[in-house]
Amino acid sequence: MVVAAPAPRAAYASDPDRSRGRLHPEPASPTRNVFRRDCDRIIHSTAFRRLAYKTQVFVFHEGDHFRTRLTHTLEVTQIARSLARALGVDEDLAEALALAHDLGHPPFGHAGERALDRCLADCGGFDHNAQSLRVVTALERPYPEFDGLNLSWETLEGLVKHNGPLVLRDGSPALRYRERGIPPAIEHYVKVHDLKLCTFPGPEAQIAAIADDIAYNAHDIDDGLRAHFFRLEELAAIPLLNAILQELKAQYGQVDSARLTHELLRRMITTMIEDVIAATRRRLNALSAGSADAIREADGPIGAFSSSMAEADRDIKHFLSPRLYRHARIVRIMADAEQVVTDLFRRYARDPAGLPPEWAQDGAIDEPSRLRRIADFIAGMTDRYALIEHARLFDSTPELR
Repeated sequence: MVVAAPAPRAAYASDPDRSRGRLHPEPASPTRNVFRRDCDRIIHSTAFRRLAYKTQVFVFHEGDHFRTRLTHTLEVTQIARSLARALGVDEDLAEALALAHDLGHPPFGHAGERALDRCLADCGGFDHNAQSLRVVTALERPYPEFDGLNLSWETLEGLVKHNGPLVLRDGSPALRYRERGIPPAIEHYVKVHDLKLCTFPGPEAQIAAIADDIAYNAHDIDDGLRAHFFRLEELAAIPLLNAILQELKAQYGQVDSARLTHELLRRMITTMIEDVIAATRRRLNALSAGSADAIREADGPIGAFSSSMAEADRDIKHFLSPRLYRHARIVRIMADAEQVVTDLFRRYARDPAGLPPEWAQDGAIDEPSRLRRIADFIAGMTDRYALIEHARLFDSTPELR
């Protein structure tokens, strides 16, 4: 067997020895570079551990084999490292960004996010990406000298901008922030630690973002099949998957569905990874990037699918939307979950004494900050803790089944 050697370190890779450093200066580690240290801090954080009991698509108690936010994160991390290794960029930084990308998700995934966003409508709303930044810069408090994990500039930049610049060159909000503005958590933080919101992130962040897409395409198909929301044969409606299914039929003939599903998704992931590597190399060659900063200053992203694979990606999402994300059972359960989060927020807002002592608030705190702190507490909950709290505070709690 021939094993492909990792690509040599590229000139455009982020260099841990040339990091822009941390907000709070610290002595260097004798055994780890700054990006490896970031990975370790994220892995040992309480927010990371809580991902084990946070919803990806199915609530944690639906079954032991469905993905949780933690298993999703680990799958993203594996793909991000594979891409980074092949493209010669920093694997540790790509890993750190993959590990941290979902730390700000509240219980019940996007349902919890929608509920908190409504509850904070008059205070800037709730955005899980901004909450991830808040977690690693303020809410995690393991160190005596400062709040947060004191991650490197490159990790924080990638965490905030992995989907692209947040503002245009003239300073006006970009992307999904055009209507509502930059989330307060990000806006406040960049005043003390400028993350250059008008540029693209470095290559490792762009790779981590596309790894996220590849991972959830694959595992959402797997989980949807496991839940019997659709049948394996229906995947033939997606040209990319139909081609793979035909290859498998020709190669193996009849094979049990579990093995067939695994092989289908394994080949799909491989095909998507190989496409990203080839498409990214083409863009890098066209850019002639000699540094990570050259990638940041580019006119568009370099880490992305080819146009044909981007179409296949859209096909998969178009297939999954009505059959999984908008399935009647998921919609019903997530509506109940939104109500659980809304009930908790309103109860704590009305009766702050219901909060744990460590979340007790200074009476002098302004109203937006008070409500934001309640959202911080709820966003940190796991699915099961949110349900336990709801049962403690209310006479009736949905079963979410």
